Amino acid sequence: MTDTITSRCEAKGLRMTEQRRTIAAVLQESSDHPDVEELYARASARDSGISLATVYRTVKLFEEAGILDKLEFGDGRARYEDAQREHHDHLIDIHTGAVIEFMDPDIEKLQEKIAEKLGFRLVGHKLELYGVPIKRKD
Repeated sequence: MTDTITSRCEAKGLRMTEQRRTIAAVLQESSDHPDVEELYARASARDSGISLATVYRTVKLFEEAGILDKLEFGDGRARYEDAQREHHDHLIDIHTGAVIEFMDPDIEKLQEKIAEKLGFRLVGHKLELYGVPIKRKD
């Protein structure tokens, strides 16, 4: 992915105010899956004039434009990531809420095989695994 969230917003004709640019930059730099409250904390640290309502409206606008993907991992918090990130799946620690991204070629092949067996050509998927860390004895 060579373009940025800001450039994709501009290409879609979205009006990019300075506050939207700040929010887009925070999202672009995020390696995690922030919720709106976390995005607000990060964006308002850069621009104290950004309100929580502005972050909510901007995230909704970016989601509707296909710039962001909304992720819901069952903890009541919607989280967001760049819709143009390379494909990956998620493993969610149900104790801490930590989200681990992974990609496994064997799982990808198995999903395609299952779809084909059922008479389908796979065009997309989301895989979310929920777990708890295995306690190891050292």
